[in-house]
Amino acid sequence: MTTDTSTTELSDRACALGFDGGVTCAVQVSDIEKSIAWYQDVLGFKLIYHVKEIGWCEMASPVNRLQLGLSQVEKPNVKGVTLTWGVNDIEASRKKLEQSAVKFDGPTQEIPDLVKLATFYDPDGNNYMLSESLSDEMSN
Repeated sequence: MTTDTSTTELSDRACALGFDGGVTCAVQVSDIEKSIAWYQDVLGFKLIYHVKEIGWCEMASPVNRLQLGLSQVEKPNVKGVTLTWGVNDIEASRKKLEQSAVKFDGPTQEIPDLVKLATFYDPDGNNYMLSESLSDEMSN
């Protein structure tokens, strides 16, 4: 496996564009109150703010400056990007989520010497993944 070492070039470009290092991922949901509770109770996210008049809220994830924006819509479009959350022990994380009745898409998949992956869904069918690195290079 090779690692791209051109992080200085990337950083210069990002600085030129004015990126501030924060990311908000927007997710469509059918019931924002139910979704807020699910993300708090099941994934441990924290509500930053909620604007009921426009059906929008933002929640803090366990990743520094990566926030989840929930947008209430009549029919959520659950196609698109899959956020993949790195964990130390995928089986322990999966078990904890399954205890909260989280639905998974089949068994945990393993790519030997690289990664273990497990796909799961929020109540609206938005898909997410858990990822456990099996590679010393990827863990650092």
